[in-house]
Amino acid sequence: MSFRRLMRIVRRCLLLAVLTTLAITVGLFVYRFLFSYTYDNSLEGLSDEDLAVSAKPASGITNIALFGIDTRPDEPTRSDCMMVMSVNADTGTIKLISLMRDSEVEIEGHGTQKLCHAYSYGGPELAIKTINQTFDLNITDYAEVNFVQMANLIGEVGGVDIDVSEAERVEANKYIKEYYESFDMEPELIEEAGYQHLNGIQAMTYARIRKGGTGDDWGRVERQSIVLEAMFETVQDKSITELVAMMPRLLPYVTTSLKKSEMVSLAKGLFANGQPQMEHSRVPKDGEWEYGGSQEQYIVYDLDKAAQDINDYIYGDS
Repeated sequence: MSFRRLMRIVRRCLLLAVLTTLAITVGLFVYRFLFSYTYDNSLEGLSDEDLAVSAKPASGITNIALFGIDTRPDEPTRSDCMMVMSVNADTGTIKLISLMRDSEVEIEGHGTQKLCHAYSYGGPELAIKTINQTFDLNITDYAEVNFVQMANLIGEVGGVDIDVSEAERVEANKYIKEYYESFDMEPELIEEAGYQHLNGIQAMTYARIRKGGTGDDWGRVERQSIVLEAMFETVQDKSITELVAMMPRLLPYVTTSLKKSEMVSLAKGLFANGQPQMEHSRVPKDGEWEYGGSQEQYIVYDLDKAAQDINDYIYGDS
C-alpha cells in the first residue's frame, strides 16, 4: 500500500471519527433538550369544541396560554399570572398579552367568577376554555411554571436588572425573608431602592407583590411584564450557541402541553431570521375598567371590546 493511499484512508477515518463524535454529541444534546421538560398530555384528544376554540384564518400565528401558578399545601392551585403568548413564526415576533387575574368573567359550571379561578376549578383545560370563550381566541396549548420554578428560571439566565422603588423594596423584602427562612437560609434582601441587579428569588418576589402601596393587581401585572422583558433582554444578548446550551437548564422548570415536534417547529420559525423580537400589551386598557362586585372584588370592563383589542393586536400585522 502506498503512503499516499494510506494517508487518504487515515484522513477518511479521522473525518468519520469527527462526524461520528459530532453526531453523538448533537444526538445527546437533542435527547436531553427534547426530554428535559414536563409534558402534560391531559389535553390530548380534546376537540376544538371542548376548548371553545374560535376559528381563525391561517396566519402562521400560534397562540399559547401562559400560567404562573401558586401551589401551597392544602390549598387549590391558583394561577396568579395569566398571559397569552402569540408566536408569529413568519415575522419572528412574540407578543405577550397580560390578562388581569381578577377580571369578572363567566366560568362554565361555576357562574360569575374571577378569571384566575378557572385554573383552580378545572386546571389548564378549563382555564384555556374560559380564556377562549371570553376573548374569542383559538388556544389549544399552554405552558406553566410555579413561582419557585420562576426563581430558578431567572437564576439560570443570570438574574435581571430592575429599577426598584422604595415601596417595592420594602414589600418585596417581607416575602424574600419569608422565602429564605422557609429553606432555613440567610435572606439576601434588596438593600436599597434604584436600578440594580436582582437574583432569581428577589426578581420572582418583586414580580408577585401587590400590597404596601405597590399598585395592587395592576402594579403586579406591570412588574411581571418588566421581569419577563428583562429576562428576554438578557437572553437576546446571548449568542445562538449560548441559547442552545441554556435550553437543557431552563426546560426542566417548564410544564407544557406542547409536543417535542411542536416546540422545535416554533423555535425554528422564531429564529429563522435571527433573534426574535418581543412585545407586550395588557387588557383592559387604562381608563376602560372599574371595580365591581359586592366587595369590589372584580375588575369589570367591556369583554367584547377587550376581545377585539386582543385579536387586533395579535393579527393586526398578519
